[in-house]
Amino acid sequence: MTRPVAAWSAAYTRGVALVSVAASTIRAMATTAEQTLAELGFDRFRPGQKEAIDTLLDRGRALLVAPTGGGKSLCYQVPALMLPGTTLVISPLVALMADQVAALRKRGVAATYLAATLDPDDIQRRLAGLWRGEYRLVYIAPERLAAPGFRENLQRLQCPLIAVDEAHCISEWGHDFRPEYMQIGDLVQQLAPPHVLACTATATPVVRDEIVHRLGLGPDTPQLVHGFARPNLALRAVEVGAQRDRQRQVDTALGEALGRPADSRGVAIVYTPTRKLAETEAGRLAGLGWRTRAYHAGLPSEDRQRAQEAFMAGELDAVCATNAFGMGIDRADVRAVVHFGPPGSIEAYYQEVGRAGRDGEDAIGVMCWAQSDLPQRRRLLEAPMGDAAPDGEIVEHKWNLFLELIRWAEGGSCRHDAILRYFGDEAETLSGCGRCDVCTTIDAGGSDEDTTLLARKLLSGVARINGRFGMGMAVKLLHGETEERLERMGLTGVSTFGLLAEHSGDWIQRALGRCVTAGWVRFSGDRHPVLQLTADGEAVMRGQQPARWLPPPDAVTSGGGGGRRRRTGAVPEGEDALDAAALEAFEALRAARMTIAQREGVPAYVVAHDRTLRAIARMRPGTTDELENVPGLGPAKIARYGEALIDALAGA
Repeated sequence: MTRPVAAWSAAYTRGVALVSVAASTIRAMATTAEQTLAELGFDRFRPGQKEAIDTLLDRGRALLVAPTGGGKSLCYQVPALMLPGTTLVISPLVALMADQVAALRKRGVAATYLAATLDPDDIQRRLAGLWRGEYRLVYIAPERLAAPGFRENLQRLQCPLIAVDEAHCISEWGHDFRPEYMQIGDLVQQLAPPHVLACTATATPVVRDEIVHRLGLGPDTPQLVHGFARPNLALRAVEVGAQRDRQRQVDTALGEALGRPADSRGVAIVYTPTRKLAETEAGRLAGLGWRTRAYHAGLPSEDRQRAQEAFMAGELDAVCATNAFGMGIDRADVRAVVHFGPPGSIEAYYQEVGRAGRDGEDAIGVMCWAQSDLPQRRRLLEAPMGDAAPDGEIVEHKWNLFLELIRWAEGGSCRHDAILRYFGDEAETLSGCGRCDVCTTIDAGGSDEDTTLLARKLLSGVARINGRFGMGMAVKLLHGETEERLERMGLTGVSTFGLLAEHSGDWIQRALGRCVTAGWVRFSGDRHPVLQLTADGEAVMRGQQPARWLPPPDAVTSGGGGGRRRRTGAVPEGEDALDAAALEAFEALRAARMTIAQREGVPAYVVAHDRTLRAIARMRPGTTDELENVPGLGPAKIARYGEALIDALAGA
C-alpha cells in the first residue's frame, strides 16, 4: 500500500509558497480567531485550541492530537470562517458530520455534508450548491473521493483548507486503518490547498509520523499533542473469572456512578465485545430497572437511530453497545464507561473510556478482562476475512497492540501515567493521579517499605543479567533455580541468586512485568528480547527514587480463568520516560526519520520504530559502528540510514 510521496510534498510546497503572502494578507483583513469563536457561540478557547489555530494559519499545516471531546473540530471550523472559499472536512463519521453541520447552520454558517445515507436527489442538490461555491464548510466521507468526476470538480473550488478528521485511519499501523483514507494524499497533492490540518484522538509517535508522511506534508510539519491527561476519570482494570464476575462489575459501576435508576445522575455506556452480549446485557439491566437499549451494527438503522436519539435526549440510563456506538457522540454527563471485555488496543480503550466525564466532573472507567480473552483475541485476529487470509505482519502488529493493553491492565503503576507514556505525552504525566485503582490502593497503605524492598530485589536481579538474558533467566536467578548458563557465568554464587525463593516463579514473572510497566525495566532486541534497567530503575534499585507500585497478589484469583498465568507472547519494550536531553534527541531523530521516509517513499516505521529511536536517544552512539549495539537496527538498516541518524543525533 506504500506509494511515493515526493511529488505530493513538492506540490504542497509549491502551493504554500504561492499563497504565503496572500494568506498573511487574508489574516490581516479577516476577523480575529476570538471574534470568530464568539460567532460560533463560545466565549473562550480550551487549552491548546488557540495554539493549534495560530500554528495552522502561520505554518500552513499541522497535525493535532487531542483526546476525544477535546474540541478538535473548532480548530478547523474557526480558520474555515476566517479564510475565503470552501473548506473541505474529511470524516468517516456520518453522525458527527450531521451534528456539526446542524450546529453550524444554527449559527448562520453555510455548511453541508455528503454521505451515502442521504437521498440521491438531496446529494445532487448539495453537489450543485458546492460547485456554485455556496458553502463555507463541506463535510465528506473519504469514500466520496472515489466517486466519478468528484475530485476533478473539486478543482473548480477555492479551497483554503483541507481538514482530515480521524487521521489515524490513514495509518496501516494505527488501530483503525481504513483503505479509503489512502486517497486523501492524492487529493492534497491535486488541490495543493494553502492549509492542511490532520486531527486525531489517538496516535502514538510512529503513527503520527506516518500520518504526516502519507499526507505528504513534510517532516517539519508541527505536531501538537496535548490534553491526554484526564485526572477526573477513575480508571480501573479488573481481572475476572466467570461471566457473572463481569456482570457484577457492571452493576457496581452503575450503582456507584448513577445511584439508582430513578436518580437521573447521568448516563453510562457498557461496551461489549459481541452483538449478542450487547443485547443480553441490555435485557439483563432492564430487568433490574435501568432504562437501557442495545446498539450494534447488526440492528436496523431505525433502531440504531432511536437508541442514539434516546441516549442524547436523556431518556436512557445506559447503552449496551459494541464499539459501533460513540463515534461522534458528544454528551457531557457520561458518568461511567464499562468494558465488559478488553478492546483491541490502548488507543481504542482510551478513545472509548474518554467519552466519560467530558464535563470535567468525576467519572469512572472500568475494564474487565480475563486470561481467556487473550486466545480469543488471537483467534479473532487470525480469522480469514471472506476468502482472504489476514496479512501476517498486520496480525502480529495488532496482537502486540492488544498485549500492550493487557500489560497495562496487569500493571501496578498509575493507570494515567502509563497511558500518557504510551502516547508520548510525557509533559502531562502526573506522578500518580490519586484516583485510579492502583493509586488509591497505594495511597491507602498498599505501598510501604516492604513493597519498596521487593522492587529493589527484583531490579537487582535484572541488574545481574542486564542486557544478557531475557525474562525467563531473571526469574530463575531470583527464584534460585539451577541452570547451566547461570552456573557458567557464576551467577549461582551471587547474593541475588534465590533472593525471592519464597515466591513462585509465576509471581516473580508477573512482578517483573509490572516493573516494565512502571518504566524501571525495558526490553531490547526483537527476536530474543533481553532485559535492561532504565535510568529510573537504577535509581529505584539504589534507593535514590521511591518505588510507587503495587506488587501482584501472592496467588491468582481469577476464578474460572484457568489456573496459573501463562505468557502468550513476548512483552513489548517498556515505555520508560526520557530525560530532557534524550527527549530532545528523540525528536531530532524522528525528524530525520521522516525526511528519510519521504525521500525514499516508504512509511516511517520501515526506517526505524519509535523504540529504536528511543534507544539511540538514550545510548548516544557516536559512530555507525556503535549503532550495532542498538536493538532493532540490523546491518542493512545501519548501512542505509545510519549516517543520517548519527548526523541528526549530533545536531540535537
